[in-house]
Amino acid sequence: MNVLFINDTSRNGGPGQTLLNILKYLDSDKIKRSVMLPQEELVSRRIRENGAAEIIIIEPAMLENLFQPLSRVMTRHDFEAPFILRWTRAAGNIGRAILGMVRLACRVRREGYNVIFCNGTTACFIGGLLAVLPKSPPVVWHVFYPGVPPCLRSVHRWLASRSGVKAIICVSRAVTPQFRISDRKLQVLHDAIDLGVSGMSAETDLATTGSLRAELGIDDNVVLFGAHGRILPHKGFYELIEVARLLFTTLGSDAASRCQFVVLGDTPQDSPLDHLTLCREKVKALGMEGFMHFIGFRADVRPYVADFDIAMVPSVYPDPLPLSVMEAMAMGKPIIGFDMGGIGEMVRNGQDGVLLQGKPADISGMVRACHDALVEPEKWRLRGLAARQRIKRDFDAQPHATTIQNLLLSLAAKEKT
Repeated sequence: MNVLFINDTSRNGGPGQTLLNILKYLDSDKIKRSVMLPQEELVSRRIRENGAAEIIIIEPAMLENLFQPLSRVMTRHDFEAPFILRWTRAAGNIGRAILGMVRLACRVRREGYNVIFCNGTTACFIGGLLAVLPKSPPVVWHVFYPGVPPCLRSVHRWLASRSGVKAIICVSRAVTPQFRISDRKLQVLHDAIDLGVSGMSAETDLATTGSLRAELGIDDNVVLFGAHGRILPHKGFYELIEVARLLFTTLGSDAASRCQFVVLGDTPQDSPLDHLTLCREKVKALGMEGFMHFIGFRADVRPYVADFDIAMVPSVYPDPLPLSVMEAMAMGKPIIGFDMGGIGEMVRNGQDGVLLQGKPADISGMVRACHDALVEPEKWRLRGLAARQRIKRDFDAQPHATTIQNLLLSLAAKEKT
């Protein structure tokens, strides 16, 4: 069986890691895995390192940003290009995208794919357009975005309703309201993670050795509140800075000797504002440089998350099912976060951590939860163990991939009949 997997981003992040976790555990004797990506970057490198695909196709016409240069990936400075240059690039990119769709349609016919699996927003639009064509193979949408811009909603709904789009897999219940179609096509299947790679397996205890405390010179008796992910406004890091400020004020002069906040991650280059720099400047202006640390991107987060005592999830938008939450829980870290999007579908309030109102953000409630973690360490340690068991039981990549494999095989079999 020949399956084309379309992933619309080549950079680091949840979509690429999610796809890798699926590809790794598909039976290569049953499924030939062809993966289409927009660039040679981190995602393609990791797929190759893990032997997770038979064929990798690079299609630069699969745009990651309308205003990106025609010959390279987008950087933040490109947003400052002259107006005429930006719109010249946009016109060129629209032309490239049209030609790319033509090439892709020809490839689909030529290669005889049995199913097309679309991972991401742009990928789903591409798959929806392919589904409109005559004699197109079955298309599966893998949806982990909470919605599309208003100007695209009607087109998105129309493509989703096409008969060629045979299944829409939503990673959480939080992303389903954007669809107005029968439950027969729509299903919720929570994403999962590779427990071995996350520093834990079903057979062994926590295995990853922490390096964060040594890197920052933080004593073992200091409680670390940690967060990791992309540094963007809707991820709630301004709100987290305010939580840290209030706790810093509450604890007084010995605050840094009792606890500290650490954030891993950077702002993607295709974001016009460098939110990481803005957060660092805000921390400096508040005089909290020894209390809160934004340490930037780390390719392997495990040695850093291993040193967290509490994982913070401050997202203030309907975050579909953040991979960072699964990673932290898999490593036995209790969660303090806002109950937004699919976060509450992973974290059981009072069992795996504490969830608070996110709209508007309950800043004071998050401060109280952090303070409780300082004075009740054993309670929070047990919550971390419960979080770990939750991920082992319900978010393991192997059975998750098997479920997707069975769906792909079933769709291909139906198409033959």
